[in-house]
Amino acid sequence: MSNAGHSRIVILDFGSQYTQVIARRIRECNVYSIILPYNASAKEIASHEPKGIILSGGPSSVYAKKAPHPNKAVFTMGLPVLGICYGVQLMAHFFGGKVEHSERREYGAAKLNVAQDCPLFKGLGATMDIWNSHGDKVTKLPKGFKAVAHTENAPYAAIEDRKRGFYGLQFHPEVVHTPRGKELLENFVHTICKAPADWTMGSFIDETCERIRKQVGDDHVLLGLSGGVDSSVAAALLHKAIGDQLTCVFVNNGLLRANEAEAVQKLFGDNFKIKLKYVDATKRFLTKLKGVTDPEKKRKIIGNEFVYVFQDATKSLARGKASKFKWLAQGTLYPDVIESVAIGGNPAALIKSHHNVGGLPKDMDFKLLEPLRELFKDEVRLVGAELGLPKEVVQRQPFPGPGLAVRILGDITKERIRILQEADSIVVAEMKSSGWYYKVWQSFAVLLPVKSVGVMGDERTYENCCALRIVESQDGMTADWVRLPYDLLARISSRIVNEVKGINRCVYDITSKPPGTIEWE
Repeated sequence: MSNAGHSRIVILDFGSQYTQVIARRIRECNVYSIILPYNASAKEIASHEPKGIILSGGPSSVYAKKAPHPNKAVFTMGLPVLGICYGVQLMAHFFGGKVEHSERREYGAAKLNVAQDCPLFKGLGATMDIWNSHGDKVTKLPKGFKAVAHTENAPYAAIEDRKRGFYGLQFHPEVVHTPRGKELLENFVHTICKAPADWTMGSFIDETCERIRKQVGDDHVLLGLSGGVDSSVAAALLHKAIGDQLTCVFVNNGLLRANEAEAVQKLFGDNFKIKLKYVDATKRFLTKLKGVTDPEKKRKIIGNEFVYVFQDATKSLARGKASKFKWLAQGTLYPDVIESVAIGGNPAALIKSHHNVGGLPKDMDFKLLEPLRELFKDEVRLVGAELGLPKEVVQRQPFPGPGLAVRILGDITKERIRILQEADSIVVAEMKSSGWYYKVWQSFAVLLPVKSVGVMGDERTYENCCALRIVESQDGMTADWVRLPYDLLARISSRIVNEVKGINRCVYDITSKPPGTIEWE
């Protein structure tokens, strides 16, 4: 692991939609965090040599028949433990306290009153704005615990057993709606767990390069380059580690943005002098996708075909000696890994498979190399900047691996790809010229399988509807729709309807994540 030698915090995942956000906040404290299934064994937890353990929230009730419970050893390892929401209820239940269903679900903003001196609240004052999201609450404290903070409806909003190093919060310190929550987590990590701040992007690069060299030896590595942030940073990192042992293959699957193929070849082939092979596989992909409308099937088909195209490209590069390339590198990120697996059978359901995690064929000829799989998106950007990649690459908005396939709802045809490419170009151009492009997480168009009546030049039209999706986010785990200026929205809509043949209506998606996802498919 590239985090060898670093202080670590283990987070046990009980199915909260915010588990990944907890991990991100801990890393913002410059401490490495790792998410494990709620039922991880004591041996597995200990193997990471953590300085402390966090029990995440979750949708279950501690008394439910199939409620997820941690390994009991979690409380006997001599490590500080912080229970958040469901985590604190588990702790109270385990030590003989009482948890009951609230008469009304507590959801949203609240005011926390800190009544007792507690290391968690060091320097945070007597009151705090917090965010609740729970249906059960602790109603009787276990022996050895005391309340250190309360809200109007929760007398035990924060509890501690300082002697044993156990702490519990009935609210969510990790979300942005708890403005000083990061400071609270810093207190847990640095003051209570005594974890030094030793996780930086510079150390990550050095250690990852060293690990890649050991892993790969004299073998050659093939990387699928899309031009997006993840694959571009993976390419730069691998190039730094192994130089000419890396060959990048840029596959045009026919689902790229307009002019993308030319831009990527110019940037990496001409500017960075990285070995680059261009493969136009448009026909292969579109043939396989013909008539497929199910989003998961689209992702699987694209993921599978992507690797088969790779295998063909490999054979051609090696002139029949397929053994030249032993490794296939991918820009898999930590959220990809987490979202693609319902960890340990816990309540977090499969959200969607990612083409670079869930769609690989069983007969693949490569060993996988995923140098970024420990990182969140904003950490990847920091690595890119540290490696000297230009702003237009590092700060580029995320683009899905399956490309426009997951933004064309329904059937994928050449004509529908053209329509979306043209609409998408207008969105990007207007966002950039207005200065909004780098301020938001993602801004794109979605082509809907919906036709509606319109009037253009006194004539009735019956054309496609296009949805605009523009969101702000810290790490893609949660997101909110952007309140763009009306004149900018009007300009984008007007240009799309007037300039793109095949679209006569634009709508704006005002759904946050959760409950929606950022992409439509």
